[in-house]
Amino acid sequence: MNDNKCHITSIGGQAVMEGVMMRGPKEIAVAVRTPDGEIVVDKKPVASILQKYKFLKLPIIRGVVSFIESLIIGTKALMYSAEFFDIEEEEDKAKKEAMTEEERAAFEAKESKMKTAAIYGSVVFALIFGIALFMLLPTVLVGFVKSFIGSGVLATLLEGVVRIILFLLYIALVSRMEDIRRVFEYHGAEHKTIFCYESGEELTVENARKFSRLHPRCGTSFLLIVMVVSIILFSFVSWDNPLMRIVLRLLLLPVVAGLSYEIIKFAGRSKSKAMKLISLPGMWLQKITTNEPDDSQLEVAIASLSAVLTGNREDDKW
Repeated sequence: MNDNKCHITSIGGQAVMEGVMMRGPKEIAVAVRTPDGEIVVDKKPVASILQKYKFLKLPIIRGVVSFIESLIIGTKALMYSAEFFDIEEEEDKAKKEAMTEEERAAFEAKESKMKTAAIYGSVVFALIFGIALFMLLPTVLVGFVKSFIGSGVLATLLEGVVRIILFLLYIALVSRMEDIRRVFEYHGAEHKTIFCYESGEELTVENARKFSRLHPRCGTSFLLIVMVVSIILFSFVSWDNPLMRIVLRLLLLPVVAGLSYEIIKFAGRSKSKAMKLISLPGMWLQKITTNEPDDSQLEVAIASLSAVLTGNREDDKW
């Protein structure tokens, strides 16, 4: 029997354009299959604010920080992968070639600042969009019929149902896009590869291929848990003042994110039947957000995961 079996790793990843990002204990790697078929791997050290301030590692707080950091890291990885598929106009290429070294350096510095601004702008937009669509809109919609319902508990349950329906509709519509289907295939490759590593088997395409594409620590499961936790927490917020309810919901969002993180963290390493039941809806949802990858996609995921391994499995223990 392999002594390394059932090693639950803290390594997590994300699918990007024709590639996979993996975050290990010390490094972050993005592996991309370029248009000419080559696998390019970009590695950077992990620079988390959690390493600087111990109080940020406290339960609940660490979940909020980790969520925001994951959004930033994921956006950076997506933008990096997209660069391989940007079609630069011939006129722009000619302008760059005509620049002096000083002009080119100044241009690249300006371009870097613009990319940084775009990354943080994208994160802010994603947060605002997500909060507006999945948190505030259900409250507004149920507010119109609250007078017919009467009970605040029933209104909260209806609000939760509306939120989940909106989320599922959004995922279902997005999954129909051809480019997104490719991303979901890389998402499946990411999960299979991590499962292969956790099982203690050698990281090969043949070994990774046989594992499940559904993983209990997936970000998709996290989002669904956020929905459920929000239903429970928001049930304690009164419907008497709709504006105050919206304000209190916004104030409680960090608590929702923090609690959801702790649940997904515990579920990822727990073998209890109760936690498996809690994880089950998220696993079902992954049937939409992951697709079966081909061997070339598994190669990319393996390249990304291999790049962040330290050689000591204790380093990345969950």
